[in-house]
Amino acid sequence: MNLLLDTQALLWFILSDPRLSRKAQDSIVETEGMIFVSPASLWEIAIKISIGKYKLPGNFQQFWDKQLEINDFTLLPISIAHASLVADLPYHHRDPFDRLIIAQSLVEKIPVVSSDSMFNFYKGVEKIW
Repeated sequence: MNLLLDTQALLWFILSDPRLSRKAQDSIVETEGMIFVSPASLWEIAIKISIGKYKLPGNFQQFWDKQLEINDFTLLPISIAHASLVADLPYHHRDPFDRLIIAQSLVEKIPVVSSDSMFNFYKGVEKIW
């Protein structure tokens, strides 16, 4: 099964953070499908770094190039279909990054790994946590 990681799940997995649920951890490690990362997650992290809310150990691009490679994660390009669905989504969630991840999950029919309870309000989103 393919999976799409939201920003928290991505960071918590890479940093071995205990806040990542056991089910989420096992799903990521044991999947035989592809693990996708949205560019929205990287954009969100970049913004948090630029305003001083987050730090990475080293250069942003080098860090993510390495992490995507060693974890065998694949970037899921943002398509017009994804953006179009964002425009049509009900406004349950204010976070623009999560709204795009929700749209990507729905368009691509990929379960999303997320602790965010707001994802539950979107019909058709399969959430793993």
